[in-house]
Amino acid sequence: MNLQDLKPEIKSIVAQENLSVDQRLLKICEILDTNISYYNWVGFYFKNGDKDELKLGPYVGEPTDHIIIPFGKGICGQVAVSNENFVVADVAAQDNYIACSITVKAEIVIPIFVNGENIGQIDIDSNTPDPFTEADERFLEFVCKEVASILK
Repeated sequence: MNLQDLKPEIKSIVAQENLSVDQRLLKICEILDTNISYYNWVGFYFKNGDKDELKLGPYVGEPTDHIIIPFGKGICGQVAVSNENFVVADVAAQDNYIACSITVKAEIVIPIFVNGENIGQIDIDSNTPDPFTEADERFLEFVCKEVASILK
């Protein structure tokens, strides 16, 4: 499925005010995981209160031990500090990578901003080497903006 074709579905999920925020985030994870073949683990991490760490939110994929990630550690922890997108074509080439599964070959992490503050991120692992394009980045930025609208 074309990434652009998913935008109305994302907007529709976000608009479902009868569902909790976590239920909507999980539905977004499910839509992305189901419709994009090279998205093999899709989840959200959020700043854990006043601590300099991220806490795992809703996700779809293999269970992970990485419930808490300190700022600066791994790709997610680096995005929490840099406030910038991070696309990793080959996780094996990254020194500061936290392996979730030996099958993961690539990762993309896009921050979520609310009122200019980085409050979390969407994290996607792929078992396909170097699958992420600029189209994925722009699409996931759109997803993060939509998600931000329900986290205010």
